[in-house]
Amino acid sequence: MPQIAGETPRYLQLAGELREAIMAGNYADGTQFPTETVLCKQYDVSRFTVREALKRLQAEGLIARKRGSGTTVQPAAARGGALHQPLSNVGEILQYARGSEVTYAATGRGPLPGIVAVQIEGSAAGEWSSFRGIRRLPDDEHPLAVTDAYFHESLVEATALLDLSAGTLFSQIERLSGVRIGKVTQDIQAVAADAPTSDALGIDADSPVLRILRCYYDPKGEIFEISVSHHPGDRFAYAMHIDVES
Repeated sequence: MPQIAGETPRYLQLAGELREAIMAGNYADGTQFPTETVLCKQYDVSRFTVREALKRLQAEGLIARKRGSGTTVQPAAARGGALHQPLSNVGEILQYARGSEVTYAATGRGPLPGIVAVQIEGSAAGEWSSFRGIRRLPDDEHPLAVTDAYFHESLVEATALLDLSAGTLFSQIERLSGVRIGKVTQDIQAVAADAPTSDALGIDADSPVLRILRCYYDPKGEIFEISVSHHPGDRFAYAMHIDVES
C-alpha cells in the first residue's frame, strides 16, 4: 500500500507500538524478543519494516541484537531506568506521549511569559492561553514531567473546547481548529529546577532537570503552540538515530 504524504512511515509506527509494549513491561527484561518472522506475521508487515523498527529500538537502548543469539530486551538498569524518547523526525517527537498519561489544568490567558518569549524564534505577540500538565507513566507515582503549554489567541475558540483530562492537547487542537504543523523546533537544556518545578515533580529545589522547549509552526511559519517541559534528570533520556548517507 503506497504511503500517504505526511503519514508516519509504518516502521516508525511499529517502533512506537513495540516501544510502548516494552515500557509497559509486556516483555520481561533479559528475555528473548519475538523473531523478525513472528513480528512480520503478528503486525502484517514486511521484513524490511520490522528490521527498521528494531534498528530504532536498538539505537534507543531498549533491545540488544546479536548475531546467532537473537534479540533480547535490555534490563531497565542498562537503560538508566529512564524513559527513552526517540528523536529523528516529527512523527517520533509526537509519539513521545504514547505510553504515558497526563492531565492538564488551565492556568490563565495573557502575554507569553518573558522567560519563554526570549527563548523562541518568531513573534510572541498577542495573548496566549496556558495550561499545565503533570505526566506520569502507568503505575508510577513519580512524575515524568511537568509541561506548560501555550496556545496563540488565534486558537482561542478551540482551546475553550479542550478536554483537559483527555491527554495530549495538540491532537485535540489539530482536530478542533484544523491547524497543521509546518515545522517543529526543539531546544534542550539542562537547568536547575526552580521552586514551582521542583514542587510539581516532587524533587529537591535546584535539582538537575532537562528542559525541553518546543515551538510548533504552521505552514506559513507562524507559531501557534509552545510547550515547555521539565523532566527529572534521572527519568528521561533522548536517543537519536542518524542514517548515514552513502
